[in-house]
Amino acid sequence: MTTQDPTSARRPARWARLIAAATGLLALTAVLVPGAAAQAAPAFTAAQLATAGEAVRAADVGGTAWAVEPASGTVRVAADETVSAGEIARIERAAGRLAGALDIERVPGRLEPFLQGGEPIYADAGWRCAAGFNVRSGTTDYFVTAGHCTEGHPNWYANASHTTLLGPTIGSSFPGNDYGLVRHANTAVPRPGTVVCNGQVIDIIGARNPAVGEILWVAAPSGCRSGGVTGLNYTVNYGGGDIVSGLGRLNTCTEPGDSGAPVFTGNYAVGIISGGSGNCASGGTTFFQPILEILNAYGVTIT
Repeated sequence: MTTQDPTSARRPARWARLIAAATGLLALTAVLVPGAAAQAAPAFTAAQLATAGEAVRAADVGGTAWAVEPASGTVRVAADETVSAGEIARIERAAGRLAGALDIERVPGRLEPFLQGGEPIYADAGWRCAAGFNVRSGTTDYFVTAGHCTEGHPNWYANASHTTLLGPTIGSSFPGNDYGLVRHANTAVPRPGTVVCNGQVIDIIGARNPAVGEILWVAAPSGCRSGGVTGLNYTVNYGGGDIVSGLGRLNTCTEPGDSGAPVFTGNYAVGIISGGSGNCASGGTTFFQPILEILNAYGVTIT
């Protein structure tokens, strides 16, 4: 498992989608599409599974998420409640003779990036997200958050009235990835290398990659909760051309306002929240962007 040495150095213009994400999402509970996984999965090669995964992408159906799972010999596909039966059929047609490799789940709720919420950061253009981990390059301090929040490079504030400046966006990657970088520009604002979970202050000393089956914690504005990693390298189609790859999947809930929130285990950063579908009154599923990719992309380290 890769570990970073701790001592080493939706588009803001798409305002309608940001408003939609702020209204809240339903819980996501997997229910198999009738007949889709009832049949015994045939044996498919790694190359065939990869081809089937690309066919799902080519079908371009918003509200779907998928990952190749070599251990089970399938491509696991989650389709939210906005996906019609005709669109599921389109995915199967796109896979052609490899349609038998698709393990399709019908899931209630709507897959979207999560925006707004408690312990927030406020963009000068009007939307809200959550700060992730504080990071550093040389003597300059930054924090990471979700790329669908930083797209358009807004300035960020600690309050809704925009009187306490945090700093400007200096890097953003979305879609494709889902991460962004904000430079701390206010010396009066503390920037500790910690996260707070259920009242406990936890020192984050480094970063590492996640593993399937391990338990991670999400220190989100909606609450600090744990969940198991049920898959890696998921691709999520949020719709409107916003497709993000390389995401981990957690069987825990997050809610609007949790975009960019830190995912960690012990004293190590693991990722930041991208999106999913959830209502923490009844459960949900969360997708997260692994942290090491972000640190490597921007040449920064956990503070």
